[in-house]
Amino acid sequence: MNIKRAKQEIKDAIEAYLLKDEYGEYVIPVIRQRPVLLIGAPGIGKTQIMEQIASECRIGLVAYTITHHTRQSAIGLPMISKKEFGGKEYSVTEYTMSEIVASVYEKIEQTGLKEGILFIDEINCVSETLAPAMLQFLQCKTFGNQAVPKGWLIVAAGNPPEYNKSVREFDVVTMDRVRKIEVEPDFEAWKEYAYQEEVHPAVISYLNIRPRYFYQMENTVDGRRFATPRGWEDLSRMLCVYEKLGKPLDREVTEQYIQYPKAAKDFAAYLELYYQYQADYQLDEIFEGRFDPILLKKTAHASFDERLGVIGHLLSRCSVHFKQVCRMQGVLEKLQYELKAWKAQMRDMAGQEDFAAEPAALLEQNAAGLRCRMEQEKEAGILPREDELALRGAADKLDGYVMELKKSGFKAYDEAFAQVRESYNALCRDYRQKKSEAGAALEYAFDFLEAAFLQGQEMVIFITELNMNRYCVRFLQEYECEKYYRYNKELLFEDRQRELMQRIDELEEV
Repeated sequence: MNIKRAKQEIKDAIEAYLLKDEYGEYVIPVIRQRPVLLIGAPGIGKTQIMEQIASECRIGLVAYTITHHTRQSAIGLPMISKKEFGGKEYSVTEYTMSEIVASVYEKIEQTGLKEGILFIDEINCVSETLAPAMLQFLQCKTFGNQAVPKGWLIVAAGNPPEYNKSVREFDVVTMDRVRKIEVEPDFEAWKEYAYQEEVHPAVISYLNIRPRYFYQMENTVDGRRFATPRGWEDLSRMLCVYEKLGKPLDREVTEQYIQYPKAAKDFAAYLELYYQYQADYQLDEIFEGRFDPILLKKTAHASFDERLGVIGHLLSRCSVHFKQVCRMQGVLEKLQYELKAWKAQMRDMAGQEDFAAEPAALLEQNAAGLRCRMEQEKEAGILPREDELALRGAADKLDGYVMELKKSGFKAYDEAFAQVRESYNALCRDYRQKKSEAGAALEYAFDFLEAAFLQGQEMVIFITELNMNRYCVRFLQEYECEKYYRYNKELLFEDRQRELMQRIDELEEV
C-alpha cells in the first residue's frame, strides 16, 4: 500500500487499541495488541508520518533509531541485588531501566499524555548482539525486564533486504506477532502531502511531467544512485530559500539532494524553463483578466511539458490565494472564540461589587494564557502546524487589541468591547476582500485555460490538481465557482465511464 493508506491503517489501529470498555479496560488486551511493522524503501516517509499521526490523534510520541543504540542502552545495565528464597539469601542479576522505556515515562511526565506511540526505526538492521532483544521487544513488548507502559502502541520500521546489506530476516514466531505493512512509493499519494507542506511548485510540476523520477534506486559500478521523496522535499525547501536569497539553484546543488544524475540534470534544466515560463506567460496580466491573443496562440501550440509548466504556475498562483484565505479564516475562528470568552468574563465580572480588573488587563491575561496553551501543546507534539499558525495569529491580534485599549484608556466594558469589535470587524472585511480576490484568481485561471485549450486534457489536469490541494478544497467549501463544479462533475462522469468500461473488459476476459 502507499504511505497515505499506511498512515490511515496505523491511525485505525490506535483507535482500536485505545478503545476501553465500561470498566476502563482496553477492549483489546495489551497482550493482543500487535506491534505494527512498516517495511518499505528508504526515504518514502515512514518516519515522517509518525509525527503526523501523533499530532492528529493527540497522543505522545517517542522515536528511536535503534541502530544508534548498544545492547546496554536498549536493555539496561546489569546489577546484582539480594533476594531471599526459602529462607536463604541469593545474589540475583537484574537490569537498570532501559533508556528507551525510561524515555517513554519521561514523555508521560513532561506532557501528561499517558497514551502514545513508541516508534523504533531500522529495527531489522540491528547488530548481532542486539537482535535477540529486538525479537523479545516485538514478541513481548519489553526491553530487558521492563515492559512498555500500557496505552503505548509499538510501531517499528525497516527496509527490505535489497536496500540495506545489514537487514536481518525475522523468524516466523516473531512475524506471527506483528501487523506487517509493506509500503511502496506512490507519487499521487505524496502529491497531496506536497501541497499541504508547500513543496515548491516547480518540484510538483516537474514530477507531474517525469513521475518516474519521483523514486529511483539503481545499483551501478560507481555505486548506488537514487532519488527519493525525502530528497525532493529537502530540495524544495532549499529552492525556496535560494529564491529569497536571490541565489540560483543549479545542477550541482540539485545533485546534492537528488543523487540520481539523470533526474538531477533534467530537473535543473526544467527549473530554468520554469522561470522562463514565469516571465513569458505574463501571469500578472492573466490574473487581471487580460489575455494577449498571441500568448493564447503560443500556449495552444506549446509542447506538452511547457503546457504542464504553465498549469503549474496557474495552480501555484491560485494556491497562494487559497492558503492566505484559509489561514485568515483559521485566525478569525480562534479570535472569535477568545473574544466571546472575554465578553462573557467582562459581563460576569461587571456585576461584582469588588470588580477591579480593567478590560485591557483581562484581555492581556487571556492572550498570555492562549500563548501558554499553544506552547504546551507544541511541546507535547500534539499541535498541528495549521492550528499553531491560527493560534499564533489570534494571539498577535489580541496583543494588538490590548495596545489599542491601553492607548484609548477605556475602562468601561461597553466602550472597550465596542472598540475591539470594530477592529475585529475590520479584519473580517479584509478576509472577505481576500476571499473575493482568491475567487477572481480562480475564475481568471479557468477563463485562460478555456481560451487556450478549450476543454482539452489540460483542463482535466488543472481540476485534478485542484482536488489534491487541501487549501483549494477548503476554499471551495465556502466559495461557489460554477466552472469548477461543472468541469469537476464532467471529470467524475468520465472516471465513472472509464471504470465501467474496465469492468466490462474484465468480464469479457473471463
